[in-house]
Amino acid sequence: MGFTLDKVVPWGRSYDEYVSMFDLTESDLELHVLGCGDGPAAFNSALSKRGGNVVSVDPIYVFDAAQIKSRVSDTYETVMTQMRKNKNDYVWGAIPSVEQLGNVRMSAMETFLADFEKGKQEGRYIAGELPSLPFESGQFDIALSSHFLFLYSAHLSAEFHLQALQEMLRVAREVRVFPLLTLEGALSPHLPFVKEHLDNYSFCVEVKRVPYEFQRGGNEMLVINDRSGR
Repeated sequence: MGFTLDKVVPWGRSYDEYVSMFDLTESDLELHVLGCGDGPAAFNSALSKRGGNVVSVDPIYVFDAAQIKSRVSDTYETVMTQMRKNKNDYVWGAIPSVEQLGNVRMSAMETFLADFEKGKQEGRYIAGELPSLPFESGQFDIALSSHFLFLYSAHLSAEFHLQALQEMLRVAREVRVFPLLTLEGALSPHLPFVKEHLDNYSFCVEVKRVPYEFQRGGNEMLVINDRSGR
C-alpha cells in the first residue's frame, strides 16, 4: 500500500522560524540547501524569492496543491484543539498566544500552497522520504530536518535515525536537525546512539544552542559535518 494523505497532519513553519531553528546565517542561506520532510513550510518559497537555491523533499509532494489544502482544512482545528489543551508545554514569546500560532502556521501553509505547483515544476518540491533520498552524493551543501527526526523517537527506531542521518550526509556536507526533543518533551533516547556511531564514522557531531524555543526546552540542534572535508 502506498503513502496516503489521510495519515498526514500538515503543519507548516514560517521562514523566520527556519532561520532561527537552524541558526542560519546570511552565508548559510546562500548555500545549496535541502529540506528533508519540509511538508507545507514557507521556507522554500520565501528563500527562493530571495534568490536562494533550495530543494524540499517530502512524501506529501506526490499530491497536488488542492489535495494538500483539503487535508490542511480537515486537520487544522484538531491540531489547534490539542495546542490549547497542551499550551503549558510551549513558550509563548515570539508567538504570544495559541490564536497567533494559528495565524503564523496558516500563513506559512498558504505561502507554501501558493508556490507549490510552480515550485514542483521547477524541481524545488520533490516527492521522497528518508532514509532513501532521490539525489546524487554531494549534491547539496547543507541538509535540514525540522520536526521529524528525534521528535518521533517513539515511532522511529534508533537504527532508522542513523540510516536517515547517514543518507542526509551522503547528499550534503553538513546536516542540521531540530529539535532534539521527543513529542513528550524529553531529550530523544536515540541521541547517544546516533552520536556514538557517527563519531566512529569520522563525523564531527555537535549539539548547538539556537535562538529559538517554542516547545519548552527545545532550543538545541544537532550539527553534523564530515571531518574528511569532502
